[in-house]
Amino acid sequence: MTAIPSFTGDANPYGGGDPYADYRAADFPFTRYADLADRRLGAGVIAANDEFFAQRENLLVPGPAEFDPEHFGHKGKIMDGWETRRRRGASADHPWPTAEDHDWALVRLGAPGVIRGIVVDTAHFRGNYPQAVSVEGTRVAGSPSPQELLGDDVKWTTLVPRTPVGGHAANGFAVDVEQCFTHLRVNQHPDGGIARLRVHGEVIPDPAWLGALGTFDVVALENGGRAEDASDLFYSPASNTIQPGRSHKMDDGWETRRRRDRGHDWIRYRLTAQAQIRALEIDTAYLKGNSAGWASVSVKDGENGAWQEILPRTRLQPDTNHRFVLPAPAVGTQARVDIFPDGGISRLRLFGSLTREGANRLAARHQELGG
Repeated sequence: MTAIPSFTGDANPYGGGDPYADYRAADFPFTRYADLADRRLGAGVIAANDEFFAQRENLLVPGPAEFDPEHFGHKGKIMDGWETRRRRGASADHPWPTAEDHDWALVRLGAPGVIRGIVVDTAHFRGNYPQAVSVEGTRVAGSPSPQELLGDDVKWTTLVPRTPVGGHAANGFAVDVEQCFTHLRVNQHPDGGIARLRVHGEVIPDPAWLGALGTFDVVALENGGRAEDASDLFYSPASNTIQPGRSHKMDDGWETRRRRDRGHDWIRYRLTAQAQIRALEIDTAYLKGNSAGWASVSVKDGENGAWQEILPRTRLQPDTNHRFVLPAPAVGTQARVDIFPDGGISRLRLFGSLTREGANRLAARHQELGG
């Protein structure tokens, strides 16, 4: 397994020009998983003990943090992140914060899930980042208030122990805890600023909820589906195609580079569990001059199953939602969309219900992970 790169210490003071020119980053293997703290899934920063300089909600803003060296307000430099005031000690004789002093923020994940890795990004926090960070997780049913989450009866599990971090850097942490979590507590020791938080993992849906729905989108990220692989990720991630809602701009879908050969592009998905699919949608919203020309959809049942085409190669229109009712239900655990020759789609929806075997396996995994 590849070691996770780590960064510590101050970054150089900003000297003008590109603010990301000396940013310290790395390719973390766990980023292939979806971001469970994505606002599109319903994630939110629901409380923080301090946000004097910069608001806690900035932690989950999509895209990289921005930096404007001239942007100041009444409280000081305005940063695109979460930043707390400087902590002080109890007296002139002890002006320094104690080892236990720290600031915290509570994050509600967009969907319950198993966390594979966390990125605490301190972009543009060069001399005002925390000395160390730690992250804890818990699982609480329903929609608990911050006061309920901070109650003595809530058990928190350490996901990232107190660890030194670097300023103006993407600080990545692999997580090896086989439990399902709904909320995180992000701690910075003793104070400082964090630009962005990304929480990569696998969604674990509630079998009771899906059972009550009956028919639902069995490839949707919020229902436990995931994009496993794709032929091309040049412009955007394949997981965009299974995000909630319709795409609202071009880069909120999946788009490939222009092909100059006779090949084609594709995405392979893992469904919530074994499911019976009865209808599907392929949406090309906001892809007007770059949508796929044609598309087909196939499913297979089990790792050793054969791919079965459920939608033959079909002409697609730009900026259009295409709906298809299958002539007969198709059973599978995986799906694949092939586009010809290149271009993109914004969303794929596969509507159906879990088979008895699929429902039993999902319920068993949910129970195993603390459901």
